[in-house]
Amino acid sequence: MWTRLSRTPWREIGYVRPKSWTRDLALGIAFGAAFKLVMKAMVMPLLGADPINRAYHYLAGNRAALPGILLAVIAGAGFGEETLFRGYLFERLGKLFGTGLWAKSSVVLFTAALFGLAHYSDQGLAGAEQATITGLVFGTIFAVTGQLWMLIFAHAAFDVTAVAIIYWDVESAVAHLVFK
Repeated sequence: MWTRLSRTPWREIGYVRPKSWTRDLALGIAFGAAFKLVMKAMVMPLLGADPINRAYHYLAGNRAALPGILLAVIAGAGFGEETLFRGYLFERLGKLFGTGLWAKSSVVLFTAALFGLAHYSDQGLAGAEQATITGLVFGTIFAVTGQLWMLIFAHAAFDVTAVAIIYWDVESAVAHLVFK
């Protein structure tokens, strides 16, 4: 709605047609799933995070909850959060700060901090830490490429992988793969 009212081209918020949809989809899914596993097995244990995500543990074995949570993480997080935190905020803050290296770096840091804060209320400190790191990685990719599609697919895959780990009740096992 904002792009229409402001007459901002979709391209300026990162909706650029990929050279290959198949490549972006495959790369996004592979990157998102692998990134989640690295975060769960290596990064979060180093930060002292609980191996169980208490906010979403109700999903363990809960087949009835799967359709709703999958819709939320694919549409809400994949499309929604990437459009807001990478597309919209990068475009708006780019107009404010400029497009140089320091400006883009500041935008990456600022949006990653906001992304972390947005996850604090339902996931606590560990969720905020994970979201901040994810925001730094995704924000850096967006700052370099200016394209959202691969990140949308990656974000959705990251969250679907998280849901799968929780649903199959293997969170603790994955969190202890590297550090026992």
